[in-house]
Amino acid sequence: MIGSRSTLDTPFGPFTTVVDADGVVLAAGWTTEPEVRLLPLIHASLMPAEVVERDDLGAVTAAVRTWLAGDAAAAATVPVRQHGGVFMQELWARMREIPAGSPVSYAELATLAGRPLAPRGAGQACQTNAIGLFVPDHRVRKGDGSLGGYRWGIEVKAKLLEMEANWP
Repeated sequence: MIGSRSTLDTPFGPFTTVVDADGVVLAAGWTTEPEVRLLPLIHASLMPAEVVERDDLGAVTAAVRTWLAGDAAAAATVPVRQHGGVFMQELWARMREIPAGSPVSYAELATLAGRPLAPRGAGQACQTNAIGLFVPDHRVRKGDGSLGGYRWGIEVKAKLLEMEANWP
């Protein structure tokens, strides 16, 4: 299977997406070094044999542009795939349902996933999420309201949350 990748300039820096042959997102984030920062996040069972650079990934690139223009739902409609157990999959699915501009805590995310006593599991789901933006772990923060960590940097997380808070 041959996958593709593309990098798009955004107000938060270059955003790179890696997709499989069917256009399903396998990894995404704010980086110009996909070989170092994205490809290692893809589980071996999902890794394309080859990843080629493209200027545009069709519907995926269009969704990112639409999201940047203020349509929060655009990124949530893109098909994604990452490897993880049942609880991780549930947490990632619930992250996709968090409304832009309404971040939740790790404990709230765990509750949304049906495991209110597992906020550390929610934190682990954010930490291992390979598909930033499409699985919006930037919308999850610590219980005290502080930002917590973010693979792509706290500054990027803060800017993403600020932008989404100003959307209608």
